Amino acid sequence: MVRARIQRSSYHDSVALLQAQRALRELPGVQEAGVVMATPANLELLRQAGLWVQELEGTGPDDLVAAVRAVDAAAADAALRQLDALLSRREAASGADYRPRSVRTAAAQLGGADLALVSVPGRFAAAVAEEALREGLHVMLFSDNVPLEDEVRLKALAGQRGLLLMGPDCGTAIVAGAGLGFANRVRRGPVGIVAASGTGLQEVASRVHRAGGGVSCAVGTGGRDLSDRVGGQTFALGLAALAEDPATEVVVLLSKPPSPRVADRLVGMARACGKPVVVNFLGARPPDRADGVHFAETLQEAADLALRLCGLEPPEEETPEPQARLLPGQRWVRGLFAGGTLCAEAQVVLSGRLGRVWSNAPVCPDAALPPGGASREHTALDLGADEYTVGRLHPMLDPSVRDLRLRQEVEDPEVAVVLVDLVLGYGAHPDPASELVRAVRAAQDRLRTAGREVVFLASVCGTDLDPQGYQAQVATLREAGVWVAGSNAQAARAAARVAEAAGGRLVPADRMQLEFGDEAAPLPPVPERVRSLLAGPLRVVNVGLSVFEESLRAQGVPVASVDWRPPAGGDAEMMALLARLGG
Repeated sequence: MVRARIQRSSYHDSVALLQAQRALRELPGVQEAGVVMATPANLELLRQAGLWVQELEGTGPDDLVAAVRAVDAAAADAALRQLDALLSRREAASGADYRPRSVRTAAAQLGGADLALVSVPGRFAAAVAEEALREGLHVMLFSDNVPLEDEVRLKALAGQRGLLLMGPDCGTAIVAGAGLGFANRVRRGPVGIVAASGTGLQEVASRVHRAGGGVSCAVGTGGRDLSDRVGGQTFALGLAALAEDPATEVVVLLSKPPSPRVADRLVGMARACGKPVVVNFLGARPPDRADGVHFAETLQEAADLALRLCGLEPPEEETPEPQARLLPGQRWVRGLFAGGTLCAEAQVVLSGRLGRVWSNAPVCPDAALPPGGASREHTALDLGADEYTVGRLHPMLDPSVRDLRLRQEVEDPEVAVVLVDLVLGYGAHPDPASELVRAVRAAQDRLRTAGREVVFLASVCGTDLDPQGYQAQVATLREAGVWVAGSNAQAARAAARVAEAAGGRLVPADRMQLEFGDEAAPLPPVPERVRSLLAGPLRVVNVGLSVFEESLRAQGVPVASVDWRPPAGGDAEMMALLARLGG
């Protein structure tokens, strides 16, 4: 029996929705539950989970939907009656008795605030970021689905005011020793990072930490910063700031393939940096000539180069050699990634051994899957891409999208390997290994019934200092029969060996070749406000996900949270009218 409840124009913190959903699933007689904003993607997930009822037709992205499948109507109705209490309990536990309604009031309440961390839904995020910039705050804009024209406008405003804007779609940063957004806990040390890739930053920082090194500062820029339209504004400023920073000895630059014009200018700036610089433009072939800049093929190689330039050796980690009794025809690799950059790195490694790898976020343009499309041959999916996160949490917080997709992938009798990443750290799921193991064991039961085996391969991006505990997460996976590699690149290489032995090699894929001039390029001036931010200490205004407030407090960072609600109840016409009236 399926029952649903709809609350029109009702906004709640996405973490509150996730926790309410989990609590509903634990109630007597409940078989499955979903508590989501009614975006098209979320409604499709409810359909796939068997939670669809006719009254959900006509709901929209500002409507809250709770759907329950239970053993009978009484159990379903009883569960839905608990919804208000569950949501209220989460919000009551999320902060102080009084939370201000604006960035200005929160900054005044905190006193000395210097940065706003913004994680509201993408269609509202630009207005919040602009308010923060006009209040004189640096901004980390975690929100995705922000229009490109808003990014260009906001970064121009930040430049005019001598402020740093990280994002939109900036998942990770480490500033003054504090992790912002999704961030691993790493010791401080001589490696500075500028990254247009959140999980790329996390993978390099974690590997540096596990080798005994540390990170001075890590500036996130957002994935579109190195496009022609944006022009690498935040990336260039981050590089210039690390070039000046006395605590930084080696600089690592990370991005998926950038605009060739922007890449050429940034490599010129790297030559003028005065410090060793490691560059990983993931998905592009490194140039034949380095000219004083060290180019890396993968994130693992970038981290290892930085370690050696600091006089340290990379961590010694076991390389798995997975074994399984594969049937004839089982030859494909299916990668299901929470981290977009880890998905890209896996494509680079897999395509080098196996040929074309299809993806919704392809490093080779001729291997693009349509949004939400079915996997084919070798496939690597970025489940944190915009089409999967509209109106719902990122899979690092809510792995349910991957769990569902994993069950779908193992139904394909030609699949040999399922390759996944686990990303630990502040802001991430408190126990992602247990969530993944639950899905793997359900898949293994189905496979045994079908008389097949599949290799489950994972990498864990994290450190021993992370709240989840790196070694504990690895042990949980291995106990369930999941093969665990020491890095994402190692896991992809192991997957390629299995598929290659099973006859899964296709036509080799072609990748972008970047070429650079020989001239150094001037670094931009670093505003005094940016120097002060990176030196710390931080005082943060949080607008959006309460889990980020909690992680900042756990790190000892003073924070004030805004009690944010969509303006005009999220009504698009009313918002446009208010904008015209100057409201």
